[in-house]
Amino acid sequence: MKALLKLSNLIDALNEQVGRLTYWLILVMVLVSAGNASVRYIFDRSSNAWLEIQWYLFSAVFLLGAGYTLLQNQHVRIDVVTGRLSKRARAWIDVFGTLFFLLPMAIAIMWMSWPVFVQSWELHECSSNAGGLIVWPARVMVPVGFFLLILQGFSELIKRIAFLRGMIPDPTEKFQGPSAEEQLAEALRKERGEPT
Repeated sequence: MKALLKLSNLIDALNEQVGRLTYWLILVMVLVSAGNASVRYIFDRSSNAWLEIQWYLFSAVFLLGAGYTLLQNQHVRIDVVTGRLSKRARAWIDVFGTLFFLLPMAIAIMWMSWPVFVQSWELHECSSNAGGLIVWPARVMVPVGFFLLILQGFSELIKRIAFLRGMIPDPTEKFQGPSAEEQLAEALRKERGEPT
């Protein structure tokens, strides 16, 4: 299990770095969008290539940042329900959800998106828009993004199992403060007069 925890730490470090790089993609995306809008309104000129770059950057942020989001425990959850459960029960829900929902879905999407990318690469597919860009960079982001999500899913699974075996503290405790969902659950408990 110690070797698996080391692997988990490596996966976490990889997604941490990818996540920090996606921060910069957001800045680039904003600058490209602002520049494109400014040129369009000031000079009455536009370019499909610049619009497509915006779309590529937007896609990259969401696809490449998915693993990082899971690492930071920021994916959408049902904390209103699970907030009432013990840490061990929540860990079991995470194990079940990862094994039966997250990993199968992510593996299926990665598997099915790979041939689409390969075909785009082999055909040198270009956008159908006048002045559009090559398409394969956008297509490759799907399998790469889901691969990073799969890796992080395995990392989270390793950490939850290690927690359940008493080898590490609750891996979700590193996140300061309650999430918005936990705050809502707490407010609902107070409103109903239930103990907190």
